[in-house]
Amino acid sequence: MDRFKPYRDQLAELDRAGRKRRLATSAGRDFSSNDYLGLARSSFLQEAAQAAIAKGIAHGSGGSRLLGGNHPEHEALEAFAAAHYGAETSLFFGSGFAANTALFATLPQTGDLVLHDELVHASVHDGMKLGRAAYRTFPHNDCNALDQEIRAWRAAGGTGTAWIAVESLYSMDGDRAPLADLARIADAHDAMLVIDEAHAVGVFGARGSGLSGRIGEQENVIVLRTCGKALGGEGGLLTMPAILREFFINRARPFIFSTAPSPLTAHLAHQAILHVAENPALQSGLADHVALARSCFAGLNLASGQDSQIFPVIVGDDGTAVAMAERLQSQGYDVRAIRPPTVPAGTARLRVSLTLNITADDIRSLAIALREALAMAEAA
Repeated sequence: MDRFKPYRDQLAELDRAGRKRRLATSAGRDFSSNDYLGLARSSFLQEAAQAAIAKGIAHGSGGSRLLGGNHPEHEALEAFAAAHYGAETSLFFGSGFAANTALFATLPQTGDLVLHDELVHASVHDGMKLGRAAYRTFPHNDCNALDQEIRAWRAAGGTGTAWIAVESLYSMDGDRAPLADLARIADAHDAMLVIDEAHAVGVFGARGSGLSGRIGEQENVIVLRTCGKALGGEGGLLTMPAILREFFINRARPFIFSTAPSPLTAHLAHQAILHVAENPALQSGLADHVALARSCFAGLNLASGQDSQIFPVIVGDDGTAVAMAERLQSQGYDVRAIRPPTVPAGTARLRVSLTLNITADDIRSLAIALREALAMAEAA
């Protein structure tokens, strides 16, 4: 008996479809990471880490937050984040994925309904599957469809709370959510709005707060801001009303039964948020890169609605996208192919991510290499 045959067969099928994934270390000019502000390898965070260790801040928590793993650095970060982002309170998780999964597994109750944008993060889907509430999708950024879904649910007897799950900036298309319209719908239906700012925090907003602005301060809004992308570290911060934080601490299994994030990680997240807030040149420098790329990439088949540091070049065929990425990598550009199921079938793409790890000349030379790669793919 070949006990591993089901796994071998599935991997073989992925390989035939051009969708088998492999780990690869970063090499070449960085056009693939989410280190948008170049902080992950910055001297600032290196020196902050060294100073923290010298002060005796622990690199391990030693337990869950409820069993000896709650450190002053966790509480200092959460108090600072709540004040900085204009919320009543906040809670720190080891990753944005863990925070999203815990949220949707814990807060929506039996009788509630979660309505999520069709392009929302996989972590939201996993949380919903673990939760008690029913859930439905709505077409990407379609506020009219969302409004009609809630109305139809109420008309059919739905009496619980409606939860709306969106991203402020979508990671594979680079487009923004209509947050003002979504907030109006949430208010009109007494719904909760959950905004995932993973790809916007640090990059947009006053002092790097993201795209939600004053909307994120409302009582019926929960915001997730990850620390592992533009903030250069790891972890995820949920800002929310105090009653919901208390409920998390008592009911969220991913929080209760996980070893707490490193106190050092919490300290560095705190320092990174402050650093971004006090150095607007980081945001403006990335904005300059975006403006240049928009000019250099004109005429490429970019995803519609792109309005950010993420430039998705739509290729279509999975194998072609992989071949183009391999060609660019051989030329010294770290560009990756994104394939289904991460994106819809027939929309395989090269996801070009702009960071402060590259220069203006890197952007110009990549534009030339992209056009050559596309021309070769079309001629094949």
